[in-house]
Amino acid sequence: MEVLEVKNKRDLSEFINLPYSLYKKDRYFVPPLRKEIKENLSSKNPFFKNADVRYFIARDMGKTAGRIASVINHRHLEFHKDNAGFFGFFDSINDPGVSHSLLDRVQMELKDNGLGIMRGPMNFSTNEECGFLIEGFDEHPMLMTPYNPPYYNDLMERYDMQKAKDLYAFIYEVKDKLPEKVLRVAVIAEKRGLRVRPVDKKRFGDEMRVFKEVYNSAWQKNWGFIPLTDDELNYLGARLKQIARPELTLIAEDNGTPVGFMGLLPDYNYVMKHMNGRLNPLSVSKAIYYSGRIKDLRLLLLGIKKEYRNRGVDALLLREGFSGIKKGGYKRVEFSWILEDNIPVQRIIEMVGGRLYKRYRIYEKEI
Repeated sequence: MEVLEVKNKRDLSEFINLPYSLYKKDRYFVPPLRKEIKENLSSKNPFFKNADVRYFIARDMGKTAGRIASVINHRHLEFHKDNAGFFGFFDSINDPGVSHSLLDRVQMELKDNGLGIMRGPMNFSTNEECGFLIEGFDEHPMLMTPYNPPYYNDLMERYDMQKAKDLYAFIYEVKDKLPEKVLRVAVIAEKRGLRVRPVDKKRFGDEMRVFKEVYNSAWQKNWGFIPLTDDELNYLGARLKQIARPELTLIAEDNGTPVGFMGLLPDYNYVMKHMNGRLNPLSVSKAIYYSGRIKDLRLLLLGIKKEYRNRGVDALLLREGFSGIKKGGYKRVEFSWILEDNIPVQRIIEMVGGRLYKRYRIYEKEI
């Protein structure tokens, strides 16, 4: 068994393709589009302007048995000053020898760069997919959320990795109406002059800058938070514009000043499930067919500026978002991810009827 660094296109293809073979019999695995994964791992992703990333593959008797990436995120180090490096894009057969060798390789890479903590998985940061699923293996993952077999957590524990933070996902079965308390608070917020409007997709670039303003203000105290750069915002915006629905992507304002943002995205994993990771005439026709049959949403973005919390902005956003949910005929909404110690947001979700149904874990180890 050997661990090799990805050095050429053939190695990169091996790195990208491993999950498709590893999960081919897993009914809940959703194959991502190979084209999107390849682009995300390339210099087109502005993340690489402020990070050093190296990819590794493990081969056992010549057969691909695992993969991993080492991630040194310079913006994270500048913002948090915690001496932490990361691993990501971890996949492995159920063999501690393989997983230990992969983690050893990243640990050596991080130590050689003077770092003292290995944390992960991060693909590539908390602004993207992160964590291993530890509860809720009996449902498919929703859009932009990770999925893995249960044994990954056993492999981490056997390597003496410790819990750094758990992330929660709540599911809400859409009811006929929201609780009266939410509606009353929304009316009070309106009387205070607060308003909610849908994003204007004709001005999507400008609207994304509004989102950035709210995001970098609302999330700045969150664990693992890193402010979005303009380049990252543009890169994210180009991806979201294709799938965002104005009636589900809302901005709260106080006399024209943005104070809150909510983004509900249709669960296009339902479509991806039928495309097998490829773009061709057949898969595109399947995408068109299944796009109109999506019944789940993911509440990916919900942020309120600190000075406007406890003023009904959340209730107003939920009321207007609920209207879009009902008009679209959606049946379920996933709220994710929520930090395990973000009790105020958890209470809001529980108040509208959401229940905890998945947990993800980020691990770390002193090195």
